[in-house]
Amino acid sequence: MLVPFSNLPDESRVWIYQASRPFSNEEKISIVEELEIFLKQWTAHGADLVTSYEIPYNRFIVIGLNENLQGATGCSIDSSVRFIQILESKYQIELLDKMNVTHKNGSDFLYTPLKQFRTLAKKRKVSANTIVFNNLVVDKAEYRSYWEVPAGQSWHSRFIK
Repeated sequence: MLVPFSNLPDESRVWIYQASRPFSNEEKISIVEELEIFLKQWTAHGADLVTSYEIPYNRFIVIGLNENLQGATGCSIDSSVRFIQILESKYQIELLDKMNVTHKNGSDFLYTPLKQFRTLAKKRKVSANTIVFNNLVVDKAEYRSYWEVPAGQSWHSRFIK
């Protein structure tokens, strides 16, 4: 069952997929349609899942699941990953590569390989104040509070001297 993201409780689980580039307006419209079809039929052992999504900055897909009502299973998580893989292929975009960091440079979003992000930190081209996206947050409350943060307040801080 698809609900507005604001209706999900704070302890709802989230999965964040960062895109290697922004979605075009046409892509976003199509992705929203495909997401809604998938989420409306997403189940765990035949039980409906109460879900929602957001597409912040036209760069991320955030899927939320109210696990208070029905938790995800291995099979349901696998089906969501297959769905994301289909989007990757269809739109020729990376969504599952966790070895990249999205960070802000002014109003620009940079999608940077982790190794290059480390180099930028060593060269002081990114700092503890650089806004990064912590895609490791696990629930809606963390997503709202700790997803878009200065690098010094996330796991990225290990690269900042």
